[in-house]
Amino acid sequence: MIHLIVGNTGSGKTTYSNQLKEKIKGIIFSIDKWNNALFIPDKTDKDGLEWFLERIERSEKLILDLISQLEQSGTDSILDLGLSKAEHRQKFRNFANTNGYEIKLHYLDIPKETRLQRVLKRNSEKGDTFEFEVTQENFDFMETWFEKPTEKELKIAVLIHE
Repeated sequence: MIHLIVGNTGSGKTTYSNQLKEKIKGIIFSIDKWNNALFIPDKTDKDGLEWFLERIERSEKLILDLISQLEQSGTDSILDLGLSKAEHRQKFRNFANTNGYEIKLHYLDIPKETRLQRVLKRNSEKGDTFEFEVTQENFDFMETWFEKPTEKELKIAVLIHE
């Protein structure tokens, strides 16, 4: 099964993914970890959103191949990839449908103030889920970028509220 972990910045996607991994013995694909290891060291001040989106797309090609291998071995995939846009989530649903894989959306619907406090705490403590600092500007941008899952998406989703 493919688990899509969805929530805005600071909602606890990585923490939730780690808890789900322990429960189901799945494999996590965390785009923050991939970006931090593969791309952020090469980022310049001139590189913006399009630069990141291009690299995320390349990473996801590899991730889709790995998901297929995991499906063949009976191991669940946990996608902590941001999945901020409905179109992005649909890409993975289409992949699952085309290949006959089960898919489940997990939506972390956490209030903005709680999420901001979590981000500020993660920035200062640099604990287990810290990959890079999220600035107030980044947080504010994501408030406008993120598309809440539709009613149709949420019909069979796991909903997590604070």
